[in-house]
Amino acid sequence: MADKVELVMRFHPVGGEDVSLLSSDFADEAQALAAIARALDERHGLVLSQARYNREAAESGMVINLANVVSVRVSTRDSDTTGQYL
Repeated sequence: MADKVELVMRFHPVGGEDVSLLSSDFADEAQALAAIARALDERHGLVLSQARYNREAAESGMVINLANVVSVRVSTRDSDTTGQYL
């Protein structure tokens, strides 16, 4: 299995501000997008076991409610012009 990389995941909700976090739960962007799409299709939350919110030092587990998310950007770099959208 490939080494895990730290991905920037930016969630765009229907209302409110974007939520950005760092996660090393996935090997690459494609794997992260597949997990997000599966959670959306199955109407489940996205479960992350190795995530950091707002660039905190410590990792923790998180469950992201995708019910009001319009789009998600996943990238290896934190930039407004990079990454894939779902």
